[in-house]
Amino acid sequence: MELSEEELRLLEQMERALVEEDPKLASTLRGTSFQRAARRRMILGGVILAAGVGLLILAVLLDQGVVVQTIVGVLGFVVMLGGAILALTSARSPGAAPVAKGRPHSRPGFSVIDGGRAHRPSRQRNGSPFMERMEERWRRRRERGF
Repeated sequence: MELSEEELRLLEQMERALVEEDPKLASTLRGTSFQRAARRRMILGGVILAAGVGLLILAVLLDQGVVVQTIVGVLGFVVMLGGAILALTSARSPGAAPVAKGRPHSRPGFSVIDGGRAHRPSRQRNGSPFMERMEERWRRRRERGF
């Protein structure tokens, strides 16, 4: 069920009042500080990843012996893996605010989501394996004559 025009107007008034009363809370709810932190973590992860690649290259170029090359190479791989994990997990963090669909004049910050829902309702799974569900669908289609 979508929100009516009056409900949307009231919601926007409440948002403005919240921003006026407590801008820090509004900023936190808006997610801008989370987005900035995620962006910083992503950049830091990229720098760490590049440092790990540099250590791997250094391990190849070293002439100190197999043991030293192996240690530096493993260290470079671990650093590179840590940087990649940091960058990827920060890219997936839920810091981004949802964007309103169907509202051409939506402004940055708070946004009203159609019908008040952030996502489609998930389907209930009955716990049966994939093939059983497919077979049941096939039986229903054959019974209908499709």
